[in-house]
Amino acid sequence: MAIFIEQPELVSQVEDQRLSSETNEEVVASSDTFIAPKINSYGKSFRDYNVENERQRSVEEFYRLNHINQTYDFVKRMREEYKKLNRVEMSIWECCELLNEVVDDSDPDLDEPQIEHLLQTAEAIRKDYPNEDWLHLTALIHDLGKVLLLPSFGGLPQWAVVGDTQPLGCAFDEYIVHHKYFKENPDYNNPSYNTKYGIYSQGCGLENVVMSWGHDEYMYLVAKENGTTLPQAGLFIVRYHSFYPLHKAGAYEHLMNKEDQENLKWLKIFNKYDLYSKSKVRVDVEKVKPYYLSLIDKYFPTKLRW
Repeated sequence: MAIFIEQPELVSQVEDQRLSSETNEEVVASSDTFIAPKINSYGKSFRDYNVENERQRSVEEFYRLNHINQTYDFVKRMREEYKKLNRVEMSIWECCELLNEVVDDSDPDLDEPQIEHLLQTAEAIRKDYPNEDWLHLTALIHDLGKVLLLPSFGGLPQWAVVGDTQPLGCAFDEYIVHHKYFKENPDYNNPSYNTKYGIYSQGCGLENVVMSWGHDEYMYLVAKENGTTLPQAGLFIVRYHSFYPLHKAGAYEHLMNKEDQENLKWLKIFNKYDLYSKSKVRVDVEKVKPYYLSLIDKYFPTKLRW
């Protein structure tokens, strides 16, 4: 059963979030803070989807396929299939090691194997918030759902696993990356789905919203159904960390309830590290492994159903 934690107060600038001891004594940033770089591993600004190069062209093609194929009916089918959790039984760390085989085609900032990104994110957060071990572990596991790309997990296409996520069952917001390709999505002209609220209502809560299918939803499902004791904020981060239209542009806030608003504060803190820790700097896996194994043992069972 998940536990709840005290919620932080954010400063006004999302990209430079800091928590002071005056705001929340339970969350204290270290003095040796992580400094967000200004450019990604390609020497460009982060999340720039308009730069003309080979990587950007492949990313745009990814989003074209994603936006055409991610429909409400498709997501419902995926949820039904994968909630069975009957593919594999293994530990969290074993899953981390599997990510050595995965590269994310939707990422304009990095093309390294995914385990590098997990450890970079976790170590950057650990540096600033040494006492929030649940947040360190959340960073380590947040992308584990990308194993859906591997044959033993169904070998799903990239467009069904990675990339930014958005709600289905209501209108596609203009802040979604490469929004133009939704015009080819069957839901685009469906009168039940193409209005602001669609099948939802004001403040219905994100728990009741069908999101596009991918690694976020899958890892949330795995964690929850295997009885993790991560705080609710940790589960929220896992489930919505790719929901960039919300946490970067404020889209779809009309669907959120009070609990979502509180958890979003933690997600915005996490997002800085998820995005800006991407670099070519390598992490010494064997050096940090014992620490993360101890966190896995604290918050998860030894073996999980996937």
